[in-house]
Amino acid sequence: MNVTVICLGKLKEAYLRDACAEYVKRLGAFCKIQLVELSPAKLPENPSKAQIESALEDEARRIFEKIPKGAACFAMCIEGKQYSSENFSAILQTAGVEGGSNAVFIIGSSFGLSEKVKAACKYLLSMSEMTFPHQLARVMLLEQIYRGFQISSGGKYHK
Repeated sequence: MNVTVICLGKLKEAYLRDACAEYVKRLGAFCKIQLVELSPAKLPENPSKAQIESALEDEARRIFEKIPKGAACFAMCIEGKQYSSENFSAILQTAGVEGGSNAVFIIGSSFGLSEKVKAACKYLLSMSEMTFPHQLARVMLLEQIYRGFQISSGGKYHK
């Protein structure tokens, strides 16, 4: 299975990069994983709603260029559904079959994702109702993908 995580922005903190690298290494036993970092659109300090919408549309265009044809797509967004790790594991396996062995997870910029991106995704996924630092989302997502593969393979990691 091919898993692609498309992220707007780079990780600034070394400890977050190290955590991501660890999960990417672990995931290598289960899938071909690719992290795609795109630069967020440039916005002024206090952008207008129109400027934000324009930036999200620009980001959407670049996101769509990175999605393999027919892939099962997950948009990480606040209005998405929350799943238990077990249910997420089952959905991940289903998505791999539906997407021709391609699952794509999309983490937007600090302003979120374009409505076009969300509409193009079969799955809208939320990590929690709590608010977390934007950059932590990547680590949390990679950990849950790893956990999902461990669950589906009967591994001991998930207890």
